[in-house]
Amino acid sequence: MDDDDADYMQGSDDEDYGFDYSDDDAGDDAGTADVENMYYTAKSKKEDDPEQALKDFRTIVDQEEDKGDWGFKALKQSTKLLFLVLHRPADALGTYRQLLTYTRSAVTRNYSERTINGILDYVGGGKGGPVAVDVLEQFYQATKDALEEAKNDRLSVKTNLKLAKLWLDRKEYNRLTKLLHDLYAATRSDSDSGEEQAQRGTQLLEIYALEIQMHNETRNTKKLKEIYNASSQVRAAIPHPRIMGVIKECGGKMWMGERQWNRASEDFFESFRNYDEAGSPQRIQVLKYLVLANMLTGSEVNPFDSQETKPYKNDPQIKAMTDLVDAYQRREVHSAEKILRDNRSTIMDDNFISAYIGELLKSLRTSYLIDLIKPYTRLELSFLAKQLNVEIAEVEELLIGLILEGRVEGQIDQVGMRLELDRQQVLEKKRYAALEEWTKALESVHTAVLNKTAAGGRGEAMMGLMPERFAGERGYSLDFLA
Repeated sequence: MDDDDADYMQGSDDEDYGFDYSDDDAGDDAGTADVENMYYTAKSKKEDDPEQALKDFRTIVDQEEDKGDWGFKALKQSTKLLFLVLHRPADALGTYRQLLTYTRSAVTRNYSERTINGILDYVGGGKGGPVAVDVLEQFYQATKDALEEAKNDRLSVKTNLKLAKLWLDRKEYNRLTKLLHDLYAATRSDSDSGEEQAQRGTQLLEIYALEIQMHNETRNTKKLKEIYNASSQVRAAIPHPRIMGVIKECGGKMWMGERQWNRASEDFFESFRNYDEAGSPQRIQVLKYLVLANMLTGSEVNPFDSQETKPYKNDPQIKAMTDLVDAYQRREVHSAEKILRDNRSTIMDDNFISAYIGELLKSLRTSYLIDLIKPYTRLELSFLAKQLNVEIAEVEELLIGLILEGRVEGQIDQVGMRLELDRQQVLEKKRYAALEEWTKALESVHTAVLNKTAAGGRGEAMMGLMPERFAGERGYSLDFLA
């Protein structure tokens, strides 16, 4: 029994056929046994004589008076042979269309759905070699027509999602946009029960995941952010973790483009966690993105200290990023550059990572430069360039940025090509700042004492006031004291 037959047996347990057995069943059983023998005989010829196997499968279909499960299985095998072995997609489409007519009553719904999904998987997966776009569209259109006739909306949406993923992989963005419009229309409903709303919410997140990937690939940041925000508003949904992994990964890339490193780090972590839960290999790539974003934040926290990421610290594909984090936290710019040179395949060959390596090295060189100039009052730019292993112009650019940000007190002598540090001025500024704080504190204490003294004086004056005068001023009578 191969996988096809195993699928059938699993599917047959899901529904009750409601057969009524009688004394005439012995003859039917004999006929069924003959068809079964013909089927397995034909299957045995698939590898050695596929053309003869195809003829035998056709004989099974033609001999059937009523559509049944053996005819369905024969058509399934014929479609597979024609598409994957004989490479005749047009003929495979003909047998597939005939197979779809069996899904209405000849086999169980679950078995037919598994068969349809299996055929569409290998048709779109390239297992039978390159397939023309119009052939793919015909396979999916035939499926769509059959499902609409059978009123199987659930499988119809799943099939369209599968086609949308296919168009995304093939970068057929115009076709994908049109299909996404149809998918959004299928999810609009105001009369769903709670369970149906959860199902539609889940489908909506799958659609968002496809569209957000399209906008990420086409660099449409505005639409990407719009879809990202819309996905955050979906509440009634139970999405597969892989779907949330995709959405959060694209969100992280979006934040990276806006240089919001902290938000990018948060989204990459959520993406990694979801991919890890789904068992997706994409978790390794996203973990690299997480490490990159974490370093760009300037955080001293090692991203591999968390419980979720720690098991991957020594993974061969991650080891280079682990070493890069160590070099970054030690401010060893030369070690970081060497790691990047020696591990080009695991780091620099990724277009997304390579786009931000310059930013990372700039951050690392800036930190290294600040530490380097601390003991000095005057340094030659050529000396700094040699220490950083960069051009003098780049050192000058880094120093200008630090001076403008107030992180370095000094000025650049562009004639002598020197950095002059204002150590004395820095000390004086600190001294004056301390005196100013001290003065403010004394003024605060002085004001508090004056207020307390004034309040105490008013109280004593009130206590010394004659009762008659006090009462007269207020218009009170003191006759009751007489």
